[in-house]
Amino acid sequence: MTLRGHKPQPFDNMKGLWDRGDIDNVPLDHFAEATNIDFIGAAIVTRPGIGLSQDVVAPIQNIKRIYNYPTQDANTLIILTENEAGEGEIYHYINATTIYGPILTIDGMTDFAFVSYAGRGYISPFTTFQTGDIFIQKGLENEFLYVYAGDGTAARQAAGLAPVGTLTVAAGAAGFTDAGFKVFAVVFESASGWLSQPAAFATFTTLPNNSVSFGNVPVGGLGQEIVRRHIVATKTIASYSGNTTGYEFYFIPDGIINDNTTTSLNNISFFDIDLIESASYLLDNYTAIPAGANLSLYHERLCLGATFDDISLILVSAVGEPEAISQIDGLIIVPLDGNPVTNHQELRDVFYVFKRTRCISYVDNGEEPSSWESTIVDNGLGTGVHGISTVLDTGSSSVDYLLVATFGGFQIFGGRFMLPELSWKIEYGWQNMSRDEWCDIQIVNLPIQKKILIVIPDGRILVCNYSNGLDPKNVRWYFWEFLMPINTVAIWNIDTVILGSPLVTI
Repeated sequence: MTLRGHKPQPFDNMKGLWDRGDIDNVPLDHFAEATNIDFIGAAIVTRPGIGLSQDVVAPIQNIKRIYNYPTQDANTLIILTENEAGEGEIYHYINATTIYGPILTIDGMTDFAFVSYAGRGYISPFTTFQTGDIFIQKGLENEFLYVYAGDGTAARQAAGLAPVGTLTVAAGAAGFTDAGFKVFAVVFESASGWLSQPAAFATFTTLPNNSVSFGNVPVGGLGQEIVRRHIVATKTIASYSGNTTGYEFYFIPDGIINDNTTTSLNNISFFDIDLIESASYLLDNYTAIPAGANLSLYHERLCLGATFDDISLILVSAVGEPEAISQIDGLIIVPLDGNPVTNHQELRDVFYVFKRTRCISYVDNGEEPSSWESTIVDNGLGTGVHGISTVLDTGSSSVDYLLVATFGGFQIFGGRFMLPELSWKIEYGWQNMSRDEWCDIQIVNLPIQKKILIVIPDGRILVCNYSNGLDPKNVRWYFWEFLMPINTVAIWNIDTVILGSPLVTI
């Protein structure tokens, strides 16, 4: 049937929101406005409802940031809130009825970076600073990286102080050592595997037919969580200069005290040839790791960027030792341009570092991080501190690409930014979001539901539905909005969406 000479136009396969400026240019199979809808196949339905995710007497309120926290036996959440005094408080959400915390409280912490490693959580407090007309994110002044055991106990400052005191060394019972002058010291080991700088130095001339005994072995202080102590030694020194730290130290194979109370270790025998594992690298490590605005893992190394004092610096730990960062060799200085490091992720064995409008790559060459060469990937596109999508609880890369929020659009990154952007259909709306609040964008990818949820600065969620294909033509865009603003999102237990609001608990 026709009306006034016009044929009816069926709308049986709508393709989401179109926002490229002029509303008169919206195609007939797209919406000029699309809010609180969803798609099941080609059918249009209302968005899913929401409910409370906490069933405790005193639910945590005023939620600022949520991260996935995979422990060794569960998929949990780590949550930042703000209390009535304006302090940032971090809680550990196990499930709806079990919430630990606050495990860490820091004045001025409006956001934090987080990674999980070996079941432990590493937390770096930061906030937003204004420099002229630019808002940047960097670590809080006089604050540090923290490590959380995942068991409800308070998070402690990562790394720690070296032993204090003076070790005593004497000849032990009959045994063996290479005769000669040596320097001995003590190394602390914490519950998280951190090893301190060698300290409490002592010199002694060993005898060929005797073992060696040690006394006055220092113990760790409150909050250090020291679980064992190691005795380290140099090999025989022919001509001693008097500089205790000027020689290579090695772990004595049997030189271990497996507690934090015993102050002696007796009758240890060893030859110089038994001293294989070096401990000298510990001498240059940070005793307190400064806070930064971003954390990631690359080749089993913890990477921390944008400290308060140096916004273009990335601190990189030793392999498998996230709290061991050398102040000499564990540093990457990202090309200076007045902008801070905002993000970094591993993809296909390459370490990609982002600033707001820049991307640089580094490759582990098997040497110390300070020797890794940089390659400029893009001088015009970068991202924010939360601008790379996370995928369930597995990190940020999905199969073979990253999903990145840039000023130019929402893009697939596979070693370069791919054009056209996934957000091509909504280019006008995307590019008109507030750049001063770019740090508020947070993204999660739901590969099972084939949706990407993007928390945007105005408190809404921008949804990218890619059930018809992850490409600019076939993705379908729309908004979800609620009675309260949303400022953070995470996925819990595979497909449960957890939302955080500054006003209520959800």
